[in-house]
Amino acid sequence: MNKSEKGFTLIELLVVLALVAILSVVVILTLNPAELLKQARDSNRTSDLSTLKSAISLFMADVNVTPTSLGAAGTCYYSYVATTATVGCGGAFPTSTTNGTTTYAGVRNINGTGWIPVNFSAISSGAPIGQLPVDPVNTSAFYYTYGVGTSSNQLFEIDAKMESTKYSTTGGSELLTSDGGNNNGWYETGTTLSL
Repeated sequence: MNKSEKGFTLIELLVVLALVAILSVVVILTLNPAELLKQARDSNRTSDLSTLKSAISLFMADVNVTPTSLGAAGTCYYSYVATTATVGCGGAFPTSTTNGTTTYAGVRNINGTGWIPVNFSAISSGAPIGQLPVDPVNTSAFYYTYGVGTSSNQLFEIDAKMESTKYSTTGGSELLTSDGGNNNGWYETGTTLSL
């Protein structure tokens, strides 16, 4: 009886490993997982701002809105809790900036003490959101801003900075240039986008 053993040679194994390595590099460079994560966070930002806009609009329709119930006119509120310095705002909120809260524990409150000074609990059907959304990164580079106009208590704007190439100005995104706002570096939504 002739017994022949079959198996892979060392060269065949090395060739297969080299091909797998080359294919892995090509897939990683093509898909760019870091960019995909940034795009997912940007998608979350647009969804959060839409939710906030709807909640504030419901508040204005349901509650007897006073000039201060949406926040101090001309003030920029932001979701990032800065401990040493204020951060810039998305639009052109001119007079002052505040983070609306000084603690991370209270930044998501919906009773008017969170980063947006609107008491969503006052809505007759109950608060439409369980907590205020904050930016997925929420650092001094990426955060949400909110401001109220000075001429009317019905004017507000909410902004977010995008981080992915696809949705930022470096990627030539129409999201930032066609949102109707006055700042092409931020995604802007609200009742008026030129605050």
